[in-house]
Amino acid sequence: MEDHLLGWLRKLNEDRLGRILANRPDAIAAPWPRRLDTLAQRLGNGFAVMETLRCLPLPCLQLAEAALAMTRPTAERLADFVDAPLEEVTPWLEYLYDHALAWPGDEGVIHLAEGVARWWSAPLGLGEPLDHYLNSWSIGNDALHALTRNLGLSSQGNKRRVIARVTQALSDRERVNTLVRGAPDGTIPLLDRFAWQGPALNVDGGRFVTPGTPEKWCADHGLLYRPSWHVAEIPREVAICLRGPGYHPSYRPEPPEVATIPVDPEEVDHLMTLAAPHVVERCAALLDNTAKTPLPLLKTGGVGVREVRRVAKETGCDEDETRLLLELCAVARLLAWDEQSGGMIPTDRFDRWRLDEGSARLRVLLAAWWRMERASLRKIDGKYGTVLGDDPSGSAVARVRRAVLSALADLPAGTAFADRDSLVANVHWHAPLLDLELLVACAPAVLDEATLLGLLANDAITDLGRALATLTAKPGDENDDAVPMVEHDPVLAEAATRALASVRRSALFGPDLTAVVTGPPSAELAALLDRAADRESRGAASVWRFTTESVRRALDRGYDADELLDELAGVGTIPQPLEYLVRDTARRHGEITVTTVGCVIQAGDPGLLAEIAAHRRLGRLGLRLLAPTVLVSSAPAERTLAALREVGYSPVPVSDTGEITIHRARPEEPQGGKLILLPGGRVAELSEFPGITDMDPSPYMLAEPTPDPYEHARRLIEATRSEDGTNGRTWAIIGRMATRLPTAQQSLLGFVVDRGVRAGITLTGGLTATISHGELKGGALDAWCEEAGDYLEFPLAEIVEVRGAL
Repeated sequence: MEDHLLGWLRKLNEDRLGRILANRPDAIAAPWPRRLDTLAQRLGNGFAVMETLRCLPLPCLQLAEAALAMTRPTAERLADFVDAPLEEVTPWLEYLYDHALAWPGDEGVIHLAEGVARWWSAPLGLGEPLDHYLNSWSIGNDALHALTRNLGLSSQGNKRRVIARVTQALSDRERVNTLVRGAPDGTIPLLDRFAWQGPALNVDGGRFVTPGTPEKWCADHGLLYRPSWHVAEIPREVAICLRGPGYHPSYRPEPPEVATIPVDPEEVDHLMTLAAPHVVERCAALLDNTAKTPLPLLKTGGVGVREVRRVAKETGCDEDETRLLLELCAVARLLAWDEQSGGMIPTDRFDRWRLDEGSARLRVLLAAWWRMERASLRKIDGKYGTVLGDDPSGSAVARVRRAVLSALADLPAGTAFADRDSLVANVHWHAPLLDLELLVACAPAVLDEATLLGLLANDAITDLGRALATLTAKPGDENDDAVPMVEHDPVLAEAATRALASVRRSALFGPDLTAVVTGPPSAELAALLDRAADRESRGAASVWRFTTESVRRALDRGYDADELLDELAGVGTIPQPLEYLVRDTARRHGEITVTTVGCVIQAGDPGLLAEIAAHRRLGRLGLRLLAPTVLVSSAPAERTLAALREVGYSPVPVSDTGEITIHRARPEEPQGGKLILLPGGRVAELSEFPGITDMDPSPYMLAEPTPDPYEHARRLIEATRSEDGTNGRTWAIIGRMATRLPTAQQSLLGFVVDRGVRAGITLTGGLTATISHGELKGGALDAWCEEAGDYLEFPLAEIVEVRGAL
């Protein structure tokens, strides 16, 4: 099959080959292929074919399945089989060709990729073709000659010709019907049951060897075959004949119409500009909250309902927002588990995220939602799932999300969907391999989440949602370590910038100690006002009120009166009552002090405690004498005990109840995984983020962009035309040019060229590289270098070592 595909690829022009590469980015992912035979291998990869099938609409899959059920299908025969005009079938066949899932061969016969055939084990409910059974080891020459006699056919010629003759006879509907009319009673109901309910059914094996029974007659005439004693199967060609001339596979070239209603585009745009800034602002508030109070996880995994409600109350979000934002932050790597804190806390990426411009912050969240493998607002039996819990549906949820938003993007501008059922039907036509039950369950959650993120407003897709839905960049998986290209897409960046254009960076301070923001506040403005005031309302206008308690809260966080007033003055004019409130609160702030001590040391002898307090080797404990018999230490009890014992004293620990206690020492458990410095000087275990180094602690690396499909198509065609016949001379060239290598290493280098294997090489001067997919160009090896992310030339004479690479 790969040879058929390669032969077809060699006949294509640059435009057609470019369309295939544009539709199959997996085929030109790094290291991108430089020869058509390598490209054919990638296009025929079974996993890649199945992933491509998921993106095809219903007519493509229906035609592919129908073609699988036919013998030597052509466009004309396929159109007749599905009972549709040829001009209606041709565009969808071209769609299959442009994805290299099918291609026309000699005499117009349609070939299908092997991965397509694997998807349907029984296309249209039909069994294996006749030649599968006739070429079986259980069918000998005697049995084949007996079959031809029963069918009235000639048995002359070799086995291949006889099989072709039998196949042609049993594929002829009129001939099969004539044959069946002379069969024993009960044969027609038996064959009808196999034709419509088969292809394999349980049978009584004894009836297939009993003369006069319909089962034996069918077996003798090649209409049924038994792979085992109690199971029989009907061949594909026979079943199609028995289904009759009126049978046509299901074929729906037009999608179900979505019920729509008109909406005001200006109102949709306005709601988008309110929702998008709110998401960024609330996300920052949520992460600030987890920085102060780490978010614990349940023993069974995920965040408990009580914690979700606490965070919602403390950040001013509703519960739905909190559920969604927590999961978005985790997928975006803004939030991660910290072993020392015993909960989820912000990562170092949050520090960079909060300093970035608003559009970039919003795109990080949208990219996380686009690839998230959970539906935050999906209800099962009327209840939400556990936040950050495992979802067995996994990546299928992300595919549902993209399919729903893509269907909404196809609606005309100025319209909204009026009925969810019609929308779901339309989505399933565009993505028929989605599980329908999962689609029905997840679609409402996707729509609700999209509304919260500003992608949907009044049941109409916004410009921001349309930009996300029409991206061609691969979204990536939830656990990808590379930065998704979605975050850097220029179309999405422009839409995100416009969605945040209405944010307010100033407030109106009133003499009644209120601050009013007439519009969506920026995340920085909202954070400042949240630190010093209590939010009373949100929406088109947000109101904060300053109180003694709220100002004291800001002072407790390290502000003094002048600093707080300066920051507030930077966003608006400070009225006199507010200045009086801040300065009066600051004047009384700190009248009473509370000191933290590590432990208390007591003794009946005041002289002994005075001696301990003056001991020079105990200065690191920060000892202070509170009373003649009471000494306090700034160090914890265990460190204080160890220090006292080290200098010769014999203290004993005392519990809170005054009882002497002795604790058994517990060995510390080793911590595995990578450690990364988080905000506040904490260290979090992020073992799921490989590739973290001291030089670059970010767990993200920007993925290498693929080449332009049409430009690469031109290079492939030129390379095919200019092949110089180097193939077959690999070993001779390497043996003559790579003189620094022993024979075994020369052989390994040859495999890099002929089979594309990976290997590590060392050049003169100590330079090392990991290479693959090599080609010989004169006295150099032109190979893919993983360190450089591109093809480089390495002189064969300068390679001093070749070693295998895992």
